[in-house]
Amino acid sequence: MAELVISHLSKSFGEKKVLDDVSLEIEKGDIFGVLGISGAGKSTLVRCINGLETFDSGEIWYQGKLLSSPDVRIARSDRMRIAMIFQSFNLLQQSNVLKNVMLALEIKGYPKQEMKQKALDCLSRVGLADYASAYPSQLSGGQQQRVAIARSLALDPEVLLCDEATSALDPETTMEILELLSSLNKEYGITIVMISHQINAIESICNKVAVIDKAKIVEQGETYEVFLAPKSEATKRIIYTNRVHTKLSDQKLVRISFDGNVDEPLISEIVSTCGILVSLVHADTRVQEGKAYGVTIIQKPSDEKDAKKLYRFLELKGVKYEEVDA
Repeated sequence: MAELVISHLSKSFGEKKVLDDVSLEIEKGDIFGVLGISGAGKSTLVRCINGLETFDSGEIWYQGKLLSSPDVRIARSDRMRIAMIFQSFNLLQQSNVLKNVMLALEIKGYPKQEMKQKALDCLSRVGLADYASAYPSQLSGGQQQRVAIARSLALDPEVLLCDEATSALDPETTMEILELLSSLNKEYGITIVMISHQINAIESICNKVAVIDKAKIVEQGETYEVFLAPKSEATKRIIYTNRVHTKLSDQKLVRISFDGNVDEPLISEIVSTCGILVSLVHADTRVQEGKAYGVTIIQKPSDEKDAKKLYRFLELKGVKYEEVDA
């Protein structure tokens, strides 16, 4: 049974539909990414999950229990099990780090005599045990986000919602926060739902992903499979925008997918074996345990005979390919 089920969720702001029949199933222990451009509906979705927004139709189920619907609001006890961190950190600037974390414990009704130690334990889990007396203005953006994560951990959540949690951070700090979230998932089994427009953030730690476009889920599945062979036009645009650039708008491209079955340097072998000069447009591949995974895009040979030779070679190698527009 899935831990969190979103079933046929729809929501409108006036005449504008921001969620249109959205359905997702998130298993316990998942790091589930929701990817989409600005305005696609992803932040509204996560706010509906957490009870910060109502919705027009549909249901949200948590551990087999109806959590929320247009007629049912999330009970406080259940809401505490689903914590959230935001892009803007949402820290109280007039309170020090320790008090910011203790605020969550006060809301939870934690015993006062145990509150300080619990908050210190949460700060230790995010690597900020030495910053308890510091104020948010004295911290970097990454450190402030760690405080926000510690505050969420104080609620002992089973699900952690991350709404663009790394969008305001530089690339190096982003990776540090992503590594922290991944370690919390592995060590404590916290299910994470990551809302982001950053492909690299989703790709780095999410085992599953759903792509939302114009209020609808257009594609979902294992992250590796979705990114390796995107099916919807919206997903292809998100993945390849700012990655593939060519002025040859009338030139066809060939997208070659590597799924670990090819051990040889394929592009070099195409040149040497087929006698075809290859113009590389884009490559996004990784080598894991000596095997290549990812995508490479080349220009389709202008000579049709060379193109047929290329395709025949790829078929013999068992390599997936498809023609795509430039």
